[in-house]
Amino acid sequence: MHSSRTSAAVLSKLLLVLCAAICSFALPAFAQYNSTVFGPNVYVFDPTVPGSVINSDIASISNPNVSSGQFSSSRAAVLFKPGTYSGVSQEVGFYTSIAGLGLTPDSTVLNGGGLYLDVTDSNGNLTTNFWRSMENLRINVPSGDTETWGVSQGASLRRVHIAGGLELTNQSCGEASGGFIADTTVDNGVNACSQQQWYTRNSTMASFTDNVWNFVFSGDTFTGTAPSNTFPKNTILSTTPVVREKPFLYIDSSGNYNVFVPTVKTSSSGVDWTANGGLGTGYSDAISTFYIATPSNTAAQINSALSSGKNLILTPGIYKLTAPISIANAKTIVLGLGYPTLIPQSGTSAITVADVDGVQIADLLIDAGPTNSPVLMQVGVAGATRVSHASNPTSISDVYFRIGGAETGSATTSLELDSDNVILDNIWAWRADHGTGVGWTTNAASHGLIVDGDNVTALGLAVEHYQQSQVQWNGNNGETIFYQSEDPYDVPSQSSWTYNGANGYPSYEVTSKACSNTAYGLGIYSFFDVSGVTIYQSNAILAPNVSGINFTDMVTVMLSGSGGISNVINNTGGATTAAGTPHDFTSYAGNGTCSTGTSNVDINAGGVAVSPFVADTDYSGGSTYAVSHTISTAGVTNPAPVAVYQDAREGTFTYTVPGFVAGSTHTVRLHFAELYFSAAGQREFDVAINGTPVLTNFDIVATAGSQYKANVQQFITTANSSGQIVISLSNGAVNQPEMSGIEIQ
Repeated sequence: MHSSRTSAAVLSKLLLVLCAAICSFALPAFAQYNSTVFGPNVYVFDPTVPGSVINSDIASISNPNVSSGQFSSSRAAVLFKPGTYSGVSQEVGFYTSIAGLGLTPDSTVLNGGGLYLDVTDSNGNLTTNFWRSMENLRINVPSGDTETWGVSQGASLRRVHIAGGLELTNQSCGEASGGFIADTTVDNGVNACSQQQWYTRNSTMASFTDNVWNFVFSGDTFTGTAPSNTFPKNTILSTTPVVREKPFLYIDSSGNYNVFVPTVKTSSSGVDWTANGGLGTGYSDAISTFYIATPSNTAAQINSALSSGKNLILTPGIYKLTAPISIANAKTIVLGLGYPTLIPQSGTSAITVADVDGVQIADLLIDAGPTNSPVLMQVGVAGATRVSHASNPTSISDVYFRIGGAETGSATTSLELDSDNVILDNIWAWRADHGTGVGWTTNAASHGLIVDGDNVTALGLAVEHYQQSQVQWNGNNGETIFYQSEDPYDVPSQSSWTYNGANGYPSYEVTSKACSNTAYGLGIYSFFDVSGVTIYQSNAILAPNVSGINFTDMVTVMLSGSGGISNVINNTGGATTAAGTPHDFTSYAGNGTCSTGTSNVDINAGGVAVSPFVADTDYSGGSTYAVSHTISTAGVTNPAPVAVYQDAREGTFTYTVPGFVAGSTHTVRLHFAELYFSAAGQREFDVAINGTPVLTNFDIVATAGSQYKANVQQFITTANSSGQIVISLSNGAVNQPEMSGIEIQ
């Protein structure tokens, strides 16, 4: 028995040793660096870890391969404690954020080749190198080498010191399409090579060369030869008008985690990390003030923490939300690590933000879910009275939206701003043109960004492939510095893509609700690729012709496909219909008078008052006609009440609507429904506004698709010298005119 017990004990010890060995092989080598306050998928290295181990571990958790990594579910954050690291040389993969944890970028030094991105797709391009970032570290570039950061949209390089040169593609100069650098120093030159467009702000570099289409700089300094401030290609602003750098994580002298919260800067230039001991201008929040969430947490748990006054860190992973994350407290900080991805599951928003001071949201990817969301992210309350946040604005940094691609989803609008003084700092809203769940009716999405607030600033804005006005600006005093957009590729027919009686929707629209908007460096590109279908976009940009509208340095390009872009802005600037040839337009300045204080006009043509439409007024000529048949408003954006379409004024007639400021700009919406004829070709008539023809041989049934179906035609016009808008309907090819309602905004 004694011998047996001894043998059992020895065997037990051997089994423990064997188990430990097996367990160590069963667990990935990098698991030991995952024991942090941040839970799964956040890895923290210190300078004692050999570079070969770091390289191997990053290769295991971060996939740069386009075919296997682009739409993967992997998410990771890799953090480096302050110190000097040797032998670090590894590519940064999809959905990976890399960051140093020092007080300055120079506190965390990577030797040996650094972290970089050099991978291409099967065609040798870098146009799909999305969703990755580096910040707050120094890369010592080996002698004779160059740091490569070959990315396109959805990637950022912030608060980095490149001790050497930087190339914005790969070593063979593969084609890339857009990116973002901020608060960064590059000791030698930056070579854009085949990059098509780029935005660099508040950075210092020796030089910047080899630009292609649209390169914008604001608040940058150059220690060597600055790029020429001439367009085509370059747009240079000496300062950035207003900005708040992104919050970031760091370790203090006691080894505690903190989040540094930058304050707003105006008319700034150069990097921010030369002040306050290297942190920059701002203040610190201890990690204890943050609720650290993982994908296992529910929206209710997160919202409970937020309502109690906590800030929020979202760690890497995919968050399937049954309710929006709701931010109601001023000065709340929401910081993502490793591209946390928020997906609403039941048609709600992913995030809502009250109209309060100083909310800062950074480093998130927001996907559309299986049920259509009217808005994926809402800041402020639609239609509510707004207040100024000039002294402490909300800022949204490195936040990206995706409709389809990774999975099937739809959303009407990705980001809506109903708050004043919001700062957008590197935003990419993408209706997917490839991947899963892609098609004109599959990943339907109307707008990437709607701005209803005043004094909103967009610094680095990319919005692509949405089906209506990709950016719609209703607020006053908006400013955009760098805009990049591709029209939807998959327009099935010209008749399915018309706006205000013109071909296609503009990419960037300022509506008549706004009297002022300023923009610098806008690139808008077409690639209509449905086989056998020719598509045109009448205007890449549409805005009121008023003195507060100023656009500087615009470029349109037909990438390939059919048709093209007929005009740059407001029926001027020239056409872009030759593949691969950019069309540059230096400036547009409106010269009309903007209406002030004029209320909307809503007239029920041929009928009684139906709120908010008043009874028929301001007309001459014609007669009335009415039916009791149900009218369909399906597919009509902002239709009138159904009763408005059940009556009409018919014949030849004119509406002379007074009370406007002479020369002021307005949107006119004309409401139609065919009440008598059942087939196309039985009624065709003409419409003119202030003497300018806007509809010729207009056929209600042909346009709406059937009898008893509403249709709205929208136009921008200016009041005449008497402060009137005159709408005249006259006979066309067949029969007499008919109209149901008028809106003037």
